[in-house]
Amino acid sequence: MRDIFDGLAPEPSDPDPVRRAQIQMKRPLPKRFYKNVTVTAAEGGFAVQLDGRAVKTPGKNPLVMPTLAAAKLVAGEWQAQGEEIDPASMPLTRLANTAIDAVSRTMDEVLEDIVRFSGSDMVCYRADEPQALVERQSRDWNPILGWLDAVHEVRLITITGIMHQEQPQNSLAAFRRAVERHAQPFPLAALHVMTTLTGSAALALALADGFLSLEEGWRRAHLDEIWTEEHWGVDAEAEARRAARFVEMQSAYALLSACKD
Repeated sequence: MRDIFDGLAPEPSDPDPVRRAQIQMKRPLPKRFYKNVTVTAAEGGFAVQLDGRAVKTPGKNPLVMPTLAAAKLVAGEWQAQGEEIDPASMPLTRLANTAIDAVSRTMDEVLEDIVRFSGSDMVCYRADEPQALVERQSRDWNPILGWLDAVHEVRLITITGIMHQEQPQNSLAAFRRAVERHAQPFPLAALHVMTTLTGSAALALALADGFLSLEEGWRRAHLDEIWTEEHWGVDAEAEARRAARFVEMQSAYALLSACKD
């Protein structure tokens, strides 16, 4: 099976999905070379096939998803392609490729990176003024910290300002145990994407565990941006970047949810 992602996938070194899309637009797209997309049972899960032939990742591994629901999500992206195949429009497939080719081999490193985020988590750093912003941060972020404490025994310290605050080692160890519940390649890849997109491992874990809905979690992740827009107006470029990131967030959340089925 041809690997349409080889040399075509947006540069993984650029975390901005808008920039990745701009890079992708400069490259010629391959023509669609298949008619039918199917999902079949395979060793280790469910494989996506094009005209009866298995799709491979850029690393030449079979594109096998852990659940039928996850495989159907990826198959839907392939089915939705038009006359040309645009990898930029296939965030679920890109995430699956990452899980298979990279995360499966570096799970400890990925897990530790998520835990590092919790050591300087966004929801722990609070404004000292104006008072209305202070109150909104407390209203939206304190319940996340309360949930972490009640459910996972993770007690993170909040601080006013931007000076780094060391978190208790026992809290970071408890957070690691909470993340380990998702320590399979696909869920861990999705959780890592959600963490980097929101800037908060605590918020990403709350989404993964079902404490927050996707829309509510995304709003709380961008509390400061929304506050600024309410008072100073919307920056069109920033709004476009946030919309592009939300597409990536939706895909990671969908994959994580599908892996639970």
